[in-house]
Amino acid sequence: MAESPQKYIYYSIAASIITMFLKTWAWYVTDSVGLLSDALETLVNLSAALFALATLTMALKPADERHAYGHGKAEYFSSGAEGMLILIAAVGIVYASVERFLSPAVPQNLGIGLGIALLSSVVNYVTAKIMLKGAEVHDSITLEADAKHLLTDVWTSIGLVAGLGIMLFTPPSWSFIDPVIAMIMAGNIVFTGFSLIKKSYSGLMDNALPHEELMTIDSAIRSCSGEDALYHGLRTRKAGSQRFVDFHLLLPGDSTLTESHDLCTEIEDCIKSDLNNCHVTIHVEPKEDVASYDCDEIGGLCGSMIRLKEKFGDKD
Repeated sequence: MAESPQKYIYYSIAASIITMFLKTWAWYVTDSVGLLSDALETLVNLSAALFALATLTMALKPADERHAYGHGKAEYFSSGAEGMLILIAAVGIVYASVERFLSPAVPQNLGIGLGIALLSSVVNYVTAKIMLKGAEVHDSITLEADAKHLLTDVWTSIGLVAGLGIMLFTPPSWSFIDPVIAMIMAGNIVFTGFSLIKKSYSGLMDNALPHEELMTIDSAIRSCSGEDALYHGLRTRKAGSQRFVDFHLLLPGDSTLTESHDLCTEIEDCIKSDLNNCHVTIHVEPKEDVASYDCDEIGGLCGSMIRLKEKFGDKD
């Protein structure tokens, strides 16, 4: 039986529960607003992981009559929601930081608290690395977003520990370091949140596949049809882990139906062997007919455009 990508989300949920307990403990023993911000982000991690589990379960459902292209786009809702949750956490951190500026207090038992925070970072780091491998295997934006969120949590926690560690060797008048570090963490969290929302938006807007994958498609067409192959209207998109490719292929008008079908099948197999979870649709047209050259009407890319972008380094 094939491995389910959902098991990686369970790893994330377990890690979030463990680190939430550890970081809340660290905040409790120190009364540090910086460690409070770290604990709040972990609460977001748990909420995001639970939402990711729900959307990934939906995305894995097979296509049906109402969703002929499958449910893969559900994954983009997960990364978008995770970005929004991160932004909400940042607002809470800023509020707590302002409160601490107005009512300064020196954190207590910092040594113990920072040790606990580092332990939670180890848990998140190991979990994130495992999830990134799972994201690569299953080509899942949900797993990738959740793993990168955990890694962001790791680096912000390490920065927090390094910053608050200074307070172990400074006088009480330096207590302002605590809310300052919390504000810096909020800024970093905001950046992460907007990045996830942007990626979600790009997927929902049916952005074309990356240039490297377009070159792979072009190479597959030419390896089967010859270097002088003519095609246009290449349109691509991705929904979760599923890739969709369609284009018009121009062949000699005297080609038989069987010959055209066999060539299209060969091209489809070649593309699918290089790109995972790829659905290919090819429309055949006679290259001698002027009406076949309807690039402007169809839209999409043609082979010459792809090769020009590769030649001149335009990979947008």
